[in-house]
Amino acid sequence: MLKVLEILSTAGHPQTLSQLAYRSGVPKSSLMRMLDDLEHHQYVIRVPGKGGYVPGHKAHHLAIATLQAPELLRACRDVLIRLVGQTGETCNLNVMVGDSVKYLAREESPGYLRLQLRLPVGTHVPLHCTASGKLFMAMMPEPALRPLLKRLDLKPLTPKTITELPSLETALRTTRAQKLGIDDEEFVAGMVAVAVPVCDQDGVMRAALACHAPTACASLRDLHDHVPHLRRAAYQLADILFS
Repeated sequence: MLKVLEILSTAGHPQTLSQLAYRSGVPKSSLMRMLDDLEHHQYVIRVPGKGGYVPGHKAHHLAIATLQAPELLRACRDVLIRLVGQTGETCNLNVMVGDSVKYLAREESPGYLRLQLRLPVGTHVPLHCTASGKLFMAMMPEPALRPLLKRLDLKPLTPKTITELPSLETALRTTRAQKLGIDDEEFVAGMVAVAVPVCDQDGVMRAALACHAPTACASLRDLHDHVPHLRRAAYQLADILFS
């Protein structure tokens, strides 16, 4: 069962019974019983028609709970602390849960002018106007991204929030090419942010590492200068979480 869940979580698109049997080496008859059991307990979802299977919400909750294990978070916070020392700005480790971004861990900037967000660890924030959210969408396979974009509420939170789907799609293409998420005062007025992917051993993005700052202290260009530090820290986090 764990092997099947692993295959589904890394596939990027629904897997048919035949595909799962080939990749797992499990006979179709045994695999069918296994999938029925997993579906009953909401660890997998059967896509209507011949679309195959995808991970269910219970599988997502299990993954998030694993990432939130105290010993893992302590190790991740050590990386964030070093990164804040290099950048001087607040840094977050985030995951995608449903149609939103969830803060897993944060280390605050030591600066007196840091932006005090009332967004504690565990808070969910939108995808379309955050650096991590746009990065998660940009790195998604096209079959998963299309339905997500159709159901997103592109609610304006600041005058700079992208609220038109064509403009968001253009931004996501640039984000995917650069593997860099950008928030130019789109989520909170007076705050800019950048985000880089944290990928597993198969190169699949599983988390985002973000750095944000008040515009009174740093510009978006300033945060771009910190991207090499963020990418090195992202590799360190990947070693902790996925090795």
